[in-house]
Amino acid sequence: MNTQRLLRLRPFFFIVAICLFSLCIDLMPSGSCIFAQQKSNPSATDLFRRENLMAWCIVPFDSQKRTPKQRALMLKELGISKFAYDYRAEHIPTFEEEIVSLQEQGIELSAWWFPTQLNDEAKGILALLKKHRVTPQLWVMGGGNENMSPEEVSKFMASEVVRLRTIADAANEVGCKVGLYNHGGWFGVPENMTRLLTAIDRPNVGIVYNLHHAHGELDRLPEVLKLLTPHLYVLNVNGMQTHGDKVGKKIMVIGEGDRDRDVFQAIARSGYQGPIGILNHTNEDAYSRLNANLEGLQKVVMAIRQP
Repeated sequence: MNTQRLLRLRPFFFIVAICLFSLCIDLMPSGSCIFAQQKSNPSATDLFRRENLMAWCIVPFDSQKRTPKQRALMLKELGISKFAYDYRAEHIPTFEEEIVSLQEQGIELSAWWFPTQLNDEAKGILALLKKHRVTPQLWVMGGGNENMSPEEVSKFMASEVVRLRTIADAANEVGCKVGLYNHGGWFGVPENMTRLLTAIDRPNVGIVYNLHHAHGELDRLPEVLKLLTPHLYVLNVNGMQTHGDKVGKKIMVIGEGDRDRDVFQAIARSGYQGPIGILNHTNEDAYSRLNANLEGLQKVVMAIRQP
């Protein structure tokens, strides 16, 4: 009699066991569970959606040498609504045309590659931004020898604080933020960027981080992103190859680098939710290169959503 009763209750015990096992799995830290899947959920990869992407390095880097109007039309055709503007001396006469063309096509002028000093060129840019009531981030780079002595670092930082505060205060007058832009040297080391940011002590100053200038940080990228994310205005991405900057593969299409899956998975898990910059930065056609990056990014995102 007891045996028959137990047999009848067996399905019930099986269901209870499954429920308890599922509850334990949910409560366990993801890193401790042998069944934890190494993937990023769709919400974590939302930052790679098209409307959050920003085109970068497409003005002097474009085999077609597009005019401001042609460039704005190109971005609209690609479905990219944010644009970071870089330039060379020959583009200075068309600064205003660039701003107007973007406005006509509904493209946001999100950022402007800015002079390293508040000189006449810089003041002219600020005047134009004020005139057209646009407030892009102003991206400013720096240098410095990575092997400076502590005394040299102290002097260098003091000089940089004066330089960057001057730009930040002028930018604030027209409603702009300033992004410290890594481009190698002492200035481009993540810990130095946050240290300098603290010393500058201005509410309108943050960080713009470029992966194509950060090959040396790939092995510790999650740590770098954790440090920078609270201060990060924009993250510019790139196809990332191991030692790519040393083997002629510094600039690559997204999806073609041997580190891309790990890199984009780290970004998705970092908690960063700001704009993502994609670039040309080659002598190729800017349209073709941006389009290739859009397609490559889509494939990488699909890959990191899988187990």
